Amino acid sequence: MRLRLVPKQTSFDFFSRWKLWLGLSALLMVVGFASFMIQGLNFGIDFRGGTTIRTESTQEVDVGGYRDALATLELGDVTITEVFDPTFDDDQFVAMIRIQAQDEGEAISGDMIRTIQTTLDVVAPGIKFVSVESVGPKVSGELVQTAVLAVALAIGAVLIYIWLRFEWQFALGAVAALVHDVILTIGIFSELQIKFDLAIIAALLTIVGYSLNDTVVVFDRVRENLRKYKKKTLAEVLNLSINETLSRTVMTSVTTLLALISLYVLGGDVIRGFVFAMIWGVIVGTYSSIFVASAILLYLGVKRDWSKPTSTTGNQFANVDA
Repeated sequence: MRLRLVPKQTSFDFFSRWKLWLGLSALLMVVGFASFMIQGLNFGIDFRGGTTIRTESTQEVDVGGYRDALATLELGDVTITEVFDPTFDDDQFVAMIRIQAQDEGEAISGDMIRTIQTTLDVVAPGIKFVSVESVGPKVSGELVQTAVLAVALAIGAVLIYIWLRFEWQFALGAVAALVHDVILTIGIFSELQIKFDLAIIAALLTIVGYSLNDTVVVFDRVRENLRKYKKKTLAEVLNLSINETLSRTVMTSVTTLLALISLYVLGGDVIRGFVFAMIWGVIVGTYSSIFVASAILLYLGVKRDWSKPTSTTGNQFANVDA
């Protein structure tokens, strides 16, 4: 027996209150944008500048012990990551320690580096600092600009792709859904003041791809049904198309969330922000594919050219039983 999260045949009316869903989405976007403008984001070291220290010791890396020891120095935002590599010796344990910029400086002082090494030597005797690198405010500013440009170019590429594959109404609906997802994700990070670093930018780009994939599946079925059911209204065709793809949408989202929730619970602090962004993105991306992209398409309308013949799938032998 096949597992189904939704019945095989559904007839939900998704557009009886489509203006309400659009209004709710617009309100959430305004709240998210306002939170970003008022509170801003809790930028990590990647965007604020700081110092990265690569350590090496003969004892296993105790991330908690390292963090507790450095907490006494009041260095601000400190990120500790254990590095794994199959080329390492059995007694070679490596960690990366990132420390935020101190007093808007380019790097922490040499005296502070020695103090940090002395402090960690209590937790891991004989610890060595293999390399010490600093990221200044100028580089951090360039990273912010590059990150914004990457997200903007991704959304622009989506606009052109959907426009060429479908029609401009479909393109605007898809882009509206993507902008909705990005603004809500940035808004939740601003509201909760979760650390925002380059990993979150990677999550935003992944969310754009996930939401686009879901939207294209729905739009592809809409285009097919627009030719198949020429007497149905656009709202009826949209409802039919979403119901036909609902099982696939729910199954994809739930299985993805199961993996992400497992990573969030068991993955540790290093990837928790990234996974949280992905969980939130899958939820809002699934929502926006139905209640934003399709609602925008219903609002704009679609020109239905009946001069073109009805498209058929497969070839001349498609209906012949093997």
